[in-house]
This record gives sequence, structure tokens and C-alpha cells, in this order.
Amino acid sequence: MVHRCEPLVIRHTHRLPAPWGPEGQGGVAARQFDAALMSVGFKLSADLMEHLSALSEGTVVDTAVRTLDTVRAMVGDHVQHNTYFIDFPANVPDTFDFWMRCVTEALSDDASRESTLAQLRAGVLDLLTLPTYGTYQHTYAQMLAAHDELIAAAGDRLTVLHLGGTPNDEVTALYLALAGSTTPLGDEGLLDLGLLAGHCVDGPQPEAIPVRENRAVVNRARLEAGAGLLLDTVTDVLRLACALSDGDVTLMEPTRFRSPSRSVRRALLAGLDAVVAASPAKLADVTAHREAFKRLGERLHAHEYAARWPHAADVFAVARGEKEARSFDSRVAELLGVRDVLGATRLLESAPGKLFRALDHLLRACVTQEERDAVMAAAERAAPQVSGRVLLSVREHVQNRGRADGNRVEEDGERARADGERGKEGGEGAQTRGERRVFVNRLGRAWVTDDTRPPVPAADCERLIAVLDAELRRRLPAPGHLLIDPDVLDVALPLSGKATAAGLGVLPRGSLSPVDGELLRFFVHWKQTSRSTDFDLSALMLDASYETVAWLSYTALTEIGGEHSGDITDAPDGASEFINLRLDAVRGTFIVPQVNIYSGEGFEEVEESFFGFMLRDAEQLGRPFEPRTVRMKSELRGPGRVALPLAFVRGDDGRWRAKWLHLYLKGYPNSNRVEGNRVSVATLLRGIVERDHLTVRHLTDLMADRATAITLWDGVALPDAPVTYIGLERPQGLHPDSRILTPENLRDLIPG
Repeated sequence: MVHRCEPLVIRHTHRLPAPWGPEGQGGVAARQFDAALMSVGFKLSADLMEHLSALSEGTVVDTAVRTLDTVRAMVGDHVQHNTYFIDFPANVPDTFDFWMRCVTEALSDDASRESTLAQLRAGVLDLLTLPTYGTYQHTYAQMLAAHDELIAAAGDRLTVLHLGGTPNDEVTALYLALAGSTTPLGDEGLLDLGLLAGHCVDGPQPEAIPVRENRAVVNRARLEAGAGLLLDTVTDVLRLACALSDGDVTLMEPTRFRSPSRSVRRALLAGLDAVVAASPAKLADVTAHREAFKRLGERLHAHEYAARWPHAADVFAVARGEKEARSFDSRVAELLGVRDVLGATRLLESAPGKLFRALDHLLRACVTQEERDAVMAAAERAAPQVSGRVLLSVREHVQNRGRADGNRVEEDGERARADGERGKEGGEGAQTRGERRVFVNRLGRAWVTDDTRPPVPAADCERLIAVLDAELRRRLPAPGHLLIDPDVLDVALPLSGKATAAGLGVLPRGSLSPVDGELLRFFVHWKQTSRSTDFDLSALMLDASYETVAWLSYTALTEIGGEHSGDITDAPDGASEFINLRLDAVRGTFIVPQVNIYSGEGFEEVEESFFGFMLRDAEQLGRPFEPRTVRMKSELRGPGRVALPLAFVRGDDGRWRAKWLHLYLKGYPNSNRVEGNRVSVATLLRGIVERDHLTVRHLTDLMADRATAITLWDGVALPDAPVTYIGLERPQGLHPDSRILTPENLRDLIPG
């Protein structure tokens, strides 16, 4: 079981659990292991090299095999990346010339000649009917033979693997970190937590599991192991039931409940009964998920156990409408409906988190300054009881609230629903001409609507910001000597793992990170599950006004400064597409890579799909895909038919930086193309780029008053004493008692 969890530790922490085995002379094997790692952009730390060298050669080899498999998958090197044009990026033809060549070859083929002639006579030609279009014309080995070896460069990525503790200690520490996270995990994180929870169910447990989705995953492992459940709301039981059916524990998508065993039915009903018996008011939570509870009640055969667990029976009676239990939100809505802002505020004070999520709405509903002062006073009293994640979310919202920049972004559609504003505004006040709201929900689905909200007075925004910063400053720990990598300061705070795709080198939505290199190369890889699937990699170039300059795609194979590797239209064994760009030749201010689904399976249906980018110097040459030049690789698993992982922005200083998007557009069922979504992409990009995201810089500024020293790390000298280090990569040589925060565990920076 520990070996099954080892890849999780490597992916989440970049530490290798200390291998154990017979002592021996493993130095040679360890150096060979290190050389193999360097070929894919990884390296053993000095401590790990020393540890491995003292083990037997067989132990080192076994460790190397397992670890190499893990890190190769982390960068996307576990598959073969072929290209349609064998010499890519050299000798990519003009688009029209290429199409004519495919037509000529079709006319010379007896099997396709007649159908091609018929299409030409009709004046409409389907490229997919041409035998040489969209399928590889050479093997992967032939493609490799056409390319010179990559020349090593100082700028190649080198991710250090550090020596961890014992396997059990590392697995336990990762379990405690994920289960006790103060921010929601992404889908991959929840899957990993489920595996770890099953292994750690009898070991140490976190002091608290504040995120409900995490609690559901842990409860599943506890139920299967016969341990006690962690339940304090009826929704906890519903989430657990979803987890047992491999459904959506976030409750955003309906779950098809399975028929549980009798022992599981009893456990769930007993849990519901105990929660309601302890606090009958919690029946009000049922109405938010009425249909799900009705379907669950049918699967649990709740009527058979009504006498034994009467409080559980009440849950399903409320779901069926046979028993009334007014929800908290409906009571608030009723008060606001009659303009009783102060009454709604008093009620919301009993639920501090809901109060803070409703502050914007409350302040907009106020008629007098006295009412606004009362709302602000309630916020000041409630602030100490609100989670750090909510405080930071509201802080980011407020600092953007009064900006008349033409675009406002709501990072979670839940706020839109709370205000009755999803997709269309509620008519509160006149629209500010030209202003738009860009909504992004927890799945990465984005949409745009006009912003008709009246403004919140600047003085109230400033007062609220002061309250939030004071409370956050109070909760943040004294960091001692604060050592900061300057490149991490513009990383957006990871307030939710839902806003970040799983992968290597991936940062939260809104983050900025430097792009240093002469050649920028995107890649996408997908493998269909059961039916022909065509993904199209494209890149849209925009000017400073977000107007289209040019694009690269299968319809435009070449552009000034760039080349497309060719269109692949079927991926039974996996397929890859690339775009190569010379950054000094790119026209425009923004580069927006995107993956369009032209036909077939969606991102969540294919067996595998991922996107990434590489950076190289011009003279490096090499294969189309070189793992040690990969800077980022992220999974493509989201709703919609168009993926926008990130954009590249040219600053006023001429340097390029990556701006992380993690967005999905609904698109069309088929035939999505870059030409068809230029306007929506530009609108969404503007909303993200011009939003003032809350970054690591904000929290380091709040910690500054309590730090004994603050140093911006120059990449060379490291202090001899313990520090709190915050950076994009963990450097070698830090004092062993240092606290280390990198993107892999940056969520630990969010106060509880």
C-alpha cells in the first residue's frame, strides 16, 4: 500500500520517501538514476543521492524504475508525441499549398479519386475525406530520426527531488495536509485524498477537516473501515452518500446513487438521525438539496426504518414537502424582499460566513449611511468567526468592486446565484455603460453578462478592507526570517483547488509567472476512449486593445514567428499537436493558446488529455517534445468544448509573462474553431487580465510587521538559520528546521 502512495508523495511534495533496504554500494546506480532523471528535467538532491549511495544496487534500481515512471508522467513523457509534419517546426508548408497537396494525392488514389472529384464539382471539399489528411504519415521512430539531439542549455528546467522521511511518515503527513486543508481540493486532490484516507484511517487524524468535500472523502474511508463518522450537518451525510456512489461530493452535479448494503443504509440513517436529534434546526439544510435527498431516501429504504430513526425520517419528509423546515437563505431573502436590511443583517450575524458572502448585497440594499454603518459594525463583530478563505475571497472582491475598468470577474458563480444575478441582472440600479461581469464557477466554466449593480461607496469599501486586513494580520503566524523568491509574489492565492488544474508547474487562476526563453512551444495530447475524437490546438494573438492580430491553427499553419505541427483528426493510440513561436517575432500583446474540440469525446470523456508548454533557446534544436524543456503540463478535465489553460502577456518592459486562466467555454457540440470564438475569448481574457487578484505579495506584506527579517532571495546565498521560505521551487541547502512554502503546498499559507 505504501508503494501505491509513493507517486502521490512525489507529485504533491517533490520528495521521495526515504527508500529502505539492504546496505550496499549503490553509488554507481544512484548516479545513473540521477542522469536518467536529468533527461526528463529532474535531479536528486545531495541528501537523497547520499542516502541512495549507501543502499544496495538492487534497491536503488527498483526505486529508480518506480520514480522515473512517476516523473515522466508528471511532464507528459509517458506517451509518444508524434507530429503530422515530420520536420516540425522546419518545412511546415503554407496552408493552401498543403491542402492542394492532399487533394492531388487523393486524386492519384484509385479508392478516393471519384469521391474527391464529385466534391470538387460540387464546390465544397471535406478535408477529412482525403486519405492523407489528419493521420500520421510516418512512425514515431521515423520522426525521431529526423531530428537532431537537444543541446543542453542553462535555462532547461531542473526540478529537484528531495529526501523525505520514512514512507509511512511521508504518507501520513500528506494525508494530514490534504484532509486538513483550509481550501477545497481539485478533482485529482480528492482522488488522492481518498487513497490516502484508506491507508491512514487507523493513524493520526487532522485536528479539523474544515472543507466539507474533504470530510466526505475521509468519511467514506472511515465507513469502509468501520470507524466512527465525522458528521455535523445533514449535508455531510448526503456528501458521504455521493462519495460511496463515486459521485460529485461538491453537490454541483447530480449523483446516481447506488443501492447500498444494509449495513451502509443503517450507518447513513443513523448518522442523519443523530445530526437532527442534536439540532432539529439543521433540517432547514435539506431544502437546498431537496431532489438529491428524495433520491437518496429511495435508495436507503428510509420508510422501513422510520420507527427506529424518526429524526432521519423527518429529513426525507422535508425533502418530499410533507414537513416544513424553512431554510436560512429563504428567511434572509424574505427580509431583504421587504427592504429590512437591518433585520437581514441581524439574522446573518448568526452565520458569519453567510454574512460576509452577502456583504455586497447588503450594502447595495442600504438606503442610508446609518444602515451601512450598522452592516459594517456587524461585519467587524463577525470577522473573527469567519474562515480565512472567505475573508480573503471577500477582500479580493471588495478591492475590485469599485473599479470602472469595463470588466469585473466573479471567481465563483455561487455569489451570482446568491444575488439572483446568474446570467441576467436583477434590475437593481442603472447599468454602468460598458461594464461587464465575467463569472467563473468552480468547474472553470465562464460566462459574461452586463453589470447593472449600483456602486458601493468607496468609504465603505475602504473600511471593510481595513477590517479584513486587520483580522488576517492577526491570524497569520510570526514568520521569523522571511525569505522570498521574488517570482512568487505575483502568484494568486490558492483560495480553491477548483481554480487550478492538476499538473506540473501549474499556478492558480490570475497568477503571473515569468517566461524566459526565445522559443515558446505549446502541446496538447489526447487519447480517445471509444469513438473518433479530434482536438485542435490553436493560438490567438491579440493587440493591447484585445483585437485579433492573427492566429495559428489547422486553418493557418504558418504565421510570422510561428508554425503549427499539423492537424490530427483521430486518436485511437493517442495524438499530439504543437505550436511553435519565436517570441521576438510575435505580433501583438497577448498570445492565447486554446484547445478546441472539433468532434468526438469531451475533455472528461477521453481516456487522457493534457496541455503544456516548453521554453527553449533558439539553438537547442531537439525533438518536438523534450521533457526537460517542459515548464508546465496540466490535465484537461473540464466542462465545455473549448479549453483556455493560460495566456501570455507582453509587459511594458517587453518581457513575456504567463497569465493563468483555467477556463472552459461551452462552445458548440462540433466544429469549434479559433475563428469562431475570438470575441468571447477576448472578453474573458480582458476580465482576468484586468482584475486585481489577491496574490502572495498581499500576505507577505501583512506578515512583514511580525517578521524578524525580510530577504528577497537572489538565487545564490541562503541563511544558515531557519527561515520561512516562500518561492516557486524549494532550493537545496535550506536549514532543516525551515518552513517551506511552494506551489505544491501554498494553500498552507491561507489562515484558518
